[in-house]
Amino acid sequence: MWDSTVRSRLTLTKYVINGGKTLNGEVTISGAKNAAVAIVPAALLADGPVRIENVPKIIDVTLQMEIMRELGAQIRLINSTTVEIQNTQNPSLKPHELERKLRASYYLLGVLLGKYGFAEVAMPGGCNFGGVRPIDQHVKGFAAMGAEVREGDFICAKASGDRMKGANVYLDVVSVGATMNIMMAAALADGTTVIENAAKEPHIVDLANFLNSMGANIKGAGTDTIRIFGVDKLHGGTYAIIPDQIEAGTYMAAVAACGGQVLVRGIIPKHMDCITAKLQEMGVQVEEQDDTLLVRRSGKLRRTNVKTLPYPGFPTDMQPQITVALCLAEGTSMVTEGVWDNRYRYVGELTRMGAQIRVEGRSAVIEGVDHLTAASVQAYDLRAGAAMVIAALAAEGTSEVSNVHYIERGYEDIIGKLRNLGAQIDSVECDETVETRQIG
Repeated sequence: MWDSTVRSRLTLTKYVINGGKTLNGEVTISGAKNAAVAIVPAALLADGPVRIENVPKIIDVTLQMEIMRELGAQIRLINSTTVEIQNTQNPSLKPHELERKLRASYYLLGVLLGKYGFAEVAMPGGCNFGGVRPIDQHVKGFAAMGAEVREGDFICAKASGDRMKGANVYLDVVSVGATMNIMMAAALADGTTVIENAAKEPHIVDLANFLNSMGANIKGAGTDTIRIFGVDKLHGGTYAIIPDQIEAGTYMAAVAACGGQVLVRGIIPKHMDCITAKLQEMGVQVEEQDDTLLVRRSGKLRRTNVKTLPYPGFPTDMQPQITVALCLAEGTSMVTEGVWDNRYRYVGELTRMGAQIRVEGRSAVIEGVDHLTAASVQAYDLRAGAAMVIAALAAEGTSEVSNVHYIERGYEDIIGKLRNLGAQIDSVECDETVETRQIG
């Protein structure tokens, strides 16, 4: 046996932010990340070419398309936000290492099971909130539809015949991923599949609309009971992804934390109601104008309590961002996480900036402070990373945010969009020495 330490140099990217300035101007919202990572692979269910518009330019979607290319799909970029996808007649159904970098790679299970009756996918990666993000509800649905599923380093699933079978599936917990995965597996199944206790998020409806545009027969999306009547085949077509509810909410939370006035363009206001209501409770002015929201904050923020819940409740993906804003509100606020067991890894970073937060189980008790102070902080996951950016924008002085690859998984051109609002933010490459202990 031998034991040694190896030092290596890595080039990493960080954001340098000179904060303490208000945000003013306009921002246009990109296509929804949580819809795109399901809709893009779902194009493989069709027999003909599928053109998808309003595709966000983010790492997660890029990875998804790279995985699909390795499966044999032909993907052509029409313009910066439009892709055309054509499935191959003889796809490669072997798992690929890229799948480990992306949690949404599990959607390939539903797609490939639905199309070919067989799927083998590497155990998915993605954000780590500090707890387990199981796929047991996905497996439960596939098993009910006649598939044998084996879990290990790879997830292997095989239908009992050539096609999946319609079934009744009751989800023990409301799961967006499981709802979407079962929908895709059921679109080409024999018979009718009923999902009870289904998720109701806007991207669930978007996926159903996309599949229906290709000839699927799905009813009830957006309610807690979805019925999928299996069809023989799906055809190609053209579809535009909905705007990103969470990206829009992130910029709204940034205005709440920093002050100023921002017109948020290209959104569906109804999707924003759960976020808008909480910001208004905090003293932020929000005016709806067709497909825009005018967001203003000039006075002090007021305390409030927030509990994350499945849609139409307050989104868990907005919990870190609104927590930052509440750090600057007068009085004591409480944030309760109602979806994930643990989503507070970022709190330690905020306390380094002067925030007063105490975590008690699933709740965070926040004592508002007058200001935040600049510091070097890191992103622990996608939405926590966005929260760190907001905190740095609001803080007095120059902050550095590292691990920004998490942020770029889900936010298109975040630096450019923030600069257009007057933020002083730069992306800087830096060399760091990393020590790795090797034992042999």
